[in-house]
Amino acid sequence: MIRILSTALALLVSLANAVAADRLNVIFILADDLGYTDLGCQGSGYYETPQIDRLAASGMRFTNHHHAQNCQPTRAALMSGQYGARTGVYTVGGIDRFDWSKRPLRPVDNVTNLPLDRITIAQSLKGAGYATAMFGKWHLGEKGDHHPGKRGFDEAIVSNGKHFDFTTDPAVEVPEGAYLADFLTDRAEDFIRRKKDTPFFLYLPHFGVHSPYQAKPELIEHFKKKAPVGGHHNPVYAAMIASVDDSVGRILDLLDELKLAENTVVVFASDNGGVGGYTREGIKQGGDVTDNAPLRSGKGSQYEGGTRVPLIVRWPGVTQSGSTCDTPTIHVDLPATFLEMAQAPAPDQARDGESLVALLKDPSASLKRPAIFQHMPGYLGAGKDSWRTTPVGVIQEGDWKLMEFFEDGRLELYDLATDLGEAKNLVSTHPDKTAELHTKLKAWRQEVSAAMPTPNEGATGAPAKKKGGKGKGKGQGEGKGKGKGKA
Repeated sequence: MIRILSTALALLVSLANAVAADRLNVIFILADDLGYTDLGCQGSGYYETPQIDRLAASGMRFTNHHHAQNCQPTRAALMSGQYGARTGVYTVGGIDRFDWSKRPLRPVDNVTNLPLDRITIAQSLKGAGYATAMFGKWHLGEKGDHHPGKRGFDEAIVSNGKHFDFTTDPAVEVPEGAYLADFLTDRAEDFIRRKKDTPFFLYLPHFGVHSPYQAKPELIEHFKKKAPVGGHHNPVYAAMIASVDDSVGRILDLLDELKLAENTVVVFASDNGGVGGYTREGIKQGGDVTDNAPLRSGKGSQYEGGTRVPLIVRWPGVTQSGSTCDTPTIHVDLPATFLEMAQAPAPDQARDGESLVALLKDPSASLKRPAIFQHMPGYLGAGKDSWRTTPVGVIQEGDWKLMEFFEDGRLELYDLATDLGEAKNLVSTHPDKTAELHTKLKAWRQEVSAAMPTPNEGATGAPAKKKGGKGKGKGQGEGKGKGKGKA
C-alpha cells in the first residue's frame, strides 16, 4: 500500500511539473518616456539598443501601437485592461497641476489611484497559479491596499523619482552608487532564478528614461563622441536608453542560461511618446531631449508623437522572427493578451482590450473590434500659456484618425497611411468619413460613460471654480485618491 501511494504521489508530482512546464512564463518590460523612434530597430541612428534590436529580430514589432495618454493612465490601463474613461485615471495628479483658469473648460477631476474594485492582471494570473512580481515604477497608489504588493503581486518593490541615490518601498538595502535600472534588473534576475520551476509573471516597469536625466558617466562619455542624427543628440538621454537596453539583454541572457527562453514570452514597450517634438510643434522655443520625427509632437499630445510607442513581442514558436504588424493596437489590449497566453480566466469586469494572440500568430489577421479610442478631458501644460494638449477625444479606425477638440468642437481628420506626420487635415475634403467617425466616437463615450469637461465659469474674469486632485472620476471609473508625480 505504501509503495502504491508513493508511486501515485510521484506520478501526481510529475504531472504537476509537466503542466507547469507547458504554461508560458510572461515577462513584461516597460520603459518610461521612451519615444517611438528612440530605438535602433525603430530607426534611430544615434541611440544604441542592440539588445532590444535583438529581441525585435527574434520576435514581432507592432508599428501602430498606442498608449493611454501618459505615465499614470497607461499603467492603469495595463493593469486593468480598461480605458481611462472607465477607471477615471486619465492624467497624472490633480487638475490644479496646470493653470487652466483662463481656459474655457473645467477639467474632469482625475482619479490618482487605481480603484480597488478593479481586478489587475497580476491578480488574475496569481489566481491561475502564477508566481508574480513587480520591480519599478507603479504610479497607481502606494499606500495601504493600493500598493502593488496588495494588488496581486507576490513580490513588489517600488522605486522611481531618481536614478541614483534612490529609495524603495518597501525599504530594502541598496548598494552604494547603484543605478536604478541595474538595481531593478538585479531583483528581476533573482526572481526568475527562484521561480524558474513554476509559471511566473514578471512586470519590470523601469523609471528610465524619465527625467531627471541621469546616467552612468562612462556611457555618457561614449555618446559624447557621437555626432547627432536628426533630432537625436543628447548623450545623457542616450546613455539612459543604453542602460534600459542592457537590462533587456540581461533578462534575455538569463532565460538562455536557465533554458527558459523557449517557454517564456518577452514583451517590451514604452508608456508614452518621447519628450520631444514640441519645438517643431511651436509650443516650446527649444530644449527637446529627443525628437519623434516623422511623428508629430510628443508626450502628452494626442498626435502620433505623443501616443504611438514601441511594442515588441517575442513568443518562441509563435511569432515569426523579424516580423511586423501594422494593425492599430493599444495598451488596454495587453492584459487580455497575457490572459490568453496564460490560459487564465478573464476577471468579472468590463474589458476594453482585445487579445493580440491572433496577430502574434498571423500579423495579417483581423481583430473583432472596429477601432481604438483615447479620451483626455483635461489639460497638460508645456510652459507658461502653452499646452501639450487641451481636452480632446480620438478615434482611430484602420488608417483613419479623427480628433475632436472639446474647447471649440474643432475636428481634425488624418489618413495616417499617407500622412503619418498629421500635416493635412482632411475634414473639408472627406465630410462623410468625418461624420462617420465622429458618430462612432460619441457613441463610444456614451457606452463607457466617459466624463466630459464642463464650462469654466471663471474664464471670463471671475475666479475659476477649481478643485484639487481628490475628485471623483465620473461614470464607471469612480474612485478617490491622492497622487503626486510628474507626467
